[in-house]
Amino acid sequence: MYTYFLQPNETSIFKDLNKACPKDCYPFPEVDAKVDSLVGYIFKCFLDAYKGYYQIQMSIKDEEKTAFHTSQELFCFKKMPFGLKNAGATYQRLMDRAFKNQVGRNIEVYVDDLVFKSNDEKTMMEDVEETFLTLKQINMKLNPAKCSFVLEEGKFLGHLVCMKDIREKPEKG
Repeated sequence: MYTYFLQPNETSIFKDLNKACPKDCYPFPEVDAKVDSLVGYIFKCFLDAYKGYYQIQMSIKDEEKTAFHTSQELFCFKKMPFGLKNAGATYQRLMDRAFKNQVGRNIEVYVDDLVFKSNDEKTMMEDVEETFLTLKQINMKLNPAKCSFVLEEGKFLGHLVCMKDIREKPEKG
């Protein structure tokens, strides 16, 4: 019987699995295009998914592929671990599918970072509701310490996004 193991101490436990898996060529969005699309909007809400990859349920048939043993027991992952070769592409695909009706219209998504954008408060509140309903449907949790609501400027993908322009973020964080 497999036991759930929370997080690996090192990603090298997937070295053989990553060699055996074909690369998932699902495209990541262009960072510049995502950042540029926020210029011109008065209000923005910046969201960050809580422990991103660890929220994605592994397919039961794939759990055994992540199995490893220790001196105590046999373990496998029930949630997608970060060290898998295709974790990023899988996560981006999930977010693109979940927010397919919103991306470009009122939200931009890059892996576990989301920004919704609006030019008026009423629409912004409708967008907040729509986004949170989608997050609830896919059972995605947010990191409240990294979420900001109804701002005129904020940090997104290494940039400070304002109403009129984009600047490099002054500090990491």
